[in-house]
Amino acid sequence: MAAKRAERLVNLVIALLSTRQYVTAARIRATVPGYEADDGTERADEAFKRMFERDKAELREMGVPLETGRTSAFDTEDGYRIARADYELPEIRLTGEEAAAVGLALRLWESAQLAGAAHSALVKLKAAGIDVDTSRAIPLQPRLDAGEPAFEPCYAAARDRRQLEFGYQRPDEDTPARRRVQPWGVVAWHGRWYLVGMDLDRGAPRVFRLSRVVGTPKATGPAGAFEPPAELDLAELVAGQVSGEEQLVVVRARPGTAIGLRRHATPLGPVDDGSDRPDDLLQLRTTEPWRLADELASYGADVLVEAPTEMREAVIARLTRLAAMGTAQ
Repeated sequence: MAAKRAERLVNLVIALLSTRQYVTAARIRATVPGYEADDGTERADEAFKRMFERDKAELREMGVPLETGRTSAFDTEDGYRIARADYELPEIRLTGEEAAAVGLALRLWESAQLAGAAHSALVKLKAAGIDVDTSRAIPLQPRLDAGEPAFEPCYAAARDRRQLEFGYQRPDEDTPARRRVQPWGVVAWHGRWYLVGMDLDRGAPRVFRLSRVVGTPKATGPAGAFEPPAELDLAELVAGQVSGEEQLVVVRARPGTAIGLRRHATPLGPVDDGSDRPDDLLQLRTTEPWRLADELASYGADVLVEAPTEMREAVIARLTRLAAMGTAQ
């Protein structure tokens, strides 16, 4: 489909979705960009009619619920509209395996494994006798996400059903602890990656944040050594363990600022720094630290995170990204 035609169809869909009334062809011609202008000539009228008929057929062929009718008994000609309730997708609910597959697919577009898959696809096409022009192939550059170096070995171990060993540094521990895990899968949750599996030393399912993995995880033993539980929902396990942990956060707020934050904070009194107007010390409780980090970042220099360090770093990261975006603009 030509770019101009695609743009015109998008404009038409937006126009017909934005009204509950039926819109006549003449009105569509006058308001939707891309159609032949009405210059009073028969040629222009015929060109518009042909174009509009093709567009209607195209939309219906794509499954767009284009309706024809009249808004009232006083209308003299038919109009068109798209019923939003029939057009919009219902709520999408994925099973645990489906959600995991989508998350992994998104991640693998940036992984080194895509290069192998792409090459394999080209070999199969050539073997089937299809002439493949490799010079026009998509210029994919395999790369690893430096922010999550543990992703590839964790994903590979979960895929091959091999036991995994790695060092894991919790915020409340001074040194990394050695973990032995049967990895069930890797899942993204609110901007972070987690490994889900059976902790062999603790005899229970556990969730491990990949950013806390120290060094390179090592797969041991044969492939197919275990099977994940039936009806496994990786996202549900992560949500239960990550979101269920209440976290205490202490911040400093300039006097008279962060009014919205103060509504759900416990005041701890002024900061004893000897100034005439000392900052207020506030304590917050959250089970959704990523959302609190977003809120704290929105207050800018008026709020400073005292503890924990993890929250302070999350807020700094958000502010740094915002500053970089502003500089780029």
